[in-house]
Amino acid sequence: MLHLYMERIAPLSERSNSVSHDSAAPAVASDVSSGEPVPAKKDRPGAKLAAILVGVPAVLIVMLMAFLLPTLNSGAHNLPLGVSGPAQVADQVVAALDEQSPDAFEVTTFDSAADARDAVLNREQIGAISIGESGVSIVIASGAGTPYAPLLKQVGAGLEAAGQTVTYDDVAPLTEEDPTGSAIAVLGLPLVFGGNISAILLITLLKNYPRLRLVGGVLMSVTGGVATAAVMQYGLGVIDGNFALTAAALSLGIAAIGMTLQGLHNLWGMAGLGVAGVLLLFLANPLGGLATGPWWLPAPWGAIGQILPIGAAGTAVRSAAFFDGAGGSTAFIVLGCWAVIGFLLSAFISRHKSRKTAALSAAVIPETVAA
Repeated sequence: MLHLYMERIAPLSERSNSVSHDSAAPAVASDVSSGEPVPAKKDRPGAKLAAILVGVPAVLIVMLMAFLLPTLNSGAHNLPLGVSGPAQVADQVVAALDEQSPDAFEVTTFDSAADARDAVLNREQIGAISIGESGVSIVIASGAGTPYAPLLKQVGAGLEAAGQTVTYDDVAPLTEEDPTGSAIAVLGLPLVFGGNISAILLITLLKNYPRLRLVGGVLMSVTGGVATAAVMQYGLGVIDGNFALTAAALSLGIAAIGMTLQGLHNLWGMAGLGVAGVLLLFLANPLGGLATGPWWLPAPWGAIGQILPIGAAGTAVRSAAFFDGAGGSTAFIVLGCWAVIGFLLSAFISRHKSRKTAALSAAVIPETVAA
């Protein structure tokens, strides 16, 4: 009897020993495709801490340099200025400008005062000086940026001191409610906030619905742009121009930021959001030239800022609000490219991930059923 009892409990003891050994063994992941065990990755908190200690100061330095360097080196350098009038008199004016402010202006001569004025209206020049029989007419465009009209008025004051009669023609005046043009200067924060918040909300709330995220990104960009334009033009009266173009510029600006965030998140996860934050906030914002336009920034940073969303959005909004869209075509194209690239990244990567997940599920289900 004892012998039979021992034979019955032996398999149970072996099974319990097997279970205890399995539970004590380290967790090992298995590769679904091959079935082979994959060793678990070791956690390295020390390396993570070191990366944080090095990475955060590096980002702070980059941000500081991005904001300070353009500010410290900004000013009147090779500003495009038109001059028209009799050749001899125009040459005297150009020589006087060079003597008074060397390298401040890059002068282009025009055959007539009308041609010079059109160049300012088309945003090819920051202003124009036309010399005629009745005196000097200085064409300014206050809507082009905050520093240019005061600078040209200083030039006019010098000409008046030399005995010339000077008149001013503001072809793109600011509104009475915003005589300093500060509204567009602070437009970067609403653009970044609108693009970032919309993208983060869609990523968080519609995590498992990639198509709805895309549709939501487009719709939020349109509604955000239209609402912002309506408040600025009809609510506050700080701009007064083509409302449809202004709303389109703001919508494209929000879409360029929001869709890029969605695309980079789909591509690299949380690291993609970090890259987008550095690119769109720390670099695009100080290089955007929202208050001054690109000409006031040192080369080549002004040009670089115009291929980033915030700088392009500022130029597009200024062109729409004060110049009836003139000079804004390149900015609209840049914003459209950012928005389309972000949309495509979101669409195709989400589709690829969905197919990969479906393939993995199809591989796992037969094995589960067989087991």
